[in-house]
Amino acid sequence: MRPPVKNYDFGFDIGGTKCAVILGGIGGDAPAILAKRRFATADCPSPRACLEKMCALAGELRLESGLPADAFRGVGISCGGPLNPVRGIIQSPPNLPGWDDVPAAEIVSSLTGLPARLQNDANACALAEWRFGAGRGTRDMVFLTFGTGMGAGIIANGALVSGCSGMAGECGHIRLAPDGPEGYGKHGSFEGFCSGGGIARLARARAEAALRSGRPFAWCKSAGQLKDITAKSVAEAADSGDSDAKAVFEESGARLGQALALLVDILNPERIVIGSIFARAEHLLRPAMERAIAAEALPQTASACKVVPAALGEAVGDFASLAVAEENGR
Repeated sequence: MRPPVKNYDFGFDIGGTKCAVILGGIGGDAPAILAKRRFATADCPSPRACLEKMCALAGELRLESGLPADAFRGVGISCGGPLNPVRGIIQSPPNLPGWDDVPAAEIVSSLTGLPARLQNDANACALAEWRFGAGRGTRDMVFLTFGTGMGAGIIANGALVSGCSGMAGECGHIRLAPDGPEGYGKHGSFEGFCSGGGIARLARARAEAALRSGRPFAWCKSAGQLKDITAKSVAEAADSGDSDAKAVFEESGARLGQALALLVDILNPERIVIGSIFARAEHLLRPAMERAIAAEALPQTASACKVVPAALGEAVGDFASLAVAEENGR
């Protein structure tokens, strides 16, 4: 029996490692994922070949669903930036070499016969968490990725904020300190302190200093182990009670709070939803984060905003691309 949905859409999730095609339906406020196909991005010899494969898979899913062709509204494409969502063009994302000025929305629309909309993955995830996850019911919300990098999507007065060139929300580039781990091409940036790579670099710097002083960390006893440090390994050490690992997360949490205070004062959101590492390591980051917000933000804006972990978990990419399609049909 088919789920009681009103509309059906396709979601295309384009990543540096994997691509996914999702067939989903929107029923009331809840999405239903009916089918999904994945393949390795590297299996395709060119960006166009990749998009053609995704469109072919969408055609197969449409046939297998037994739904009439007119049951489908459109295609939502979620991809890492930079990109131009207004023109539907992917513009050389660092994790997609060769994807230079690719008119993705135009190609997908011409091959599927459906309207296609492109959005960067942070904005797409913001739409998903706002419509279906931890931001549901709000009109002013900020979503932060806090994963490999630090991206953001902004919902203001019930609408996604894109900016004149589609670059609104690139808060990972904000410099929080004169020096510090490099992220987003800048030392001491928000992404440098608050991302998977940034936490690892922060931990390595502390471990190197400890080794030079003759006091090796329990989780890094020699220079040869520096390369093995990851955000995950530091979190595991912190969870086991290691004070040096806890200090790394305390610094990251303090920088997170510093940046959130800026967003809270500038945007006055009702909710800030944070994914990935924050959702998994909230207990390590929140105490220092809350102290920094209290010290830096206006009391009126800070008290009006709740900071919460993302709710959609590993399925956020599927919901994100469908949310982009759903926005196109609203």
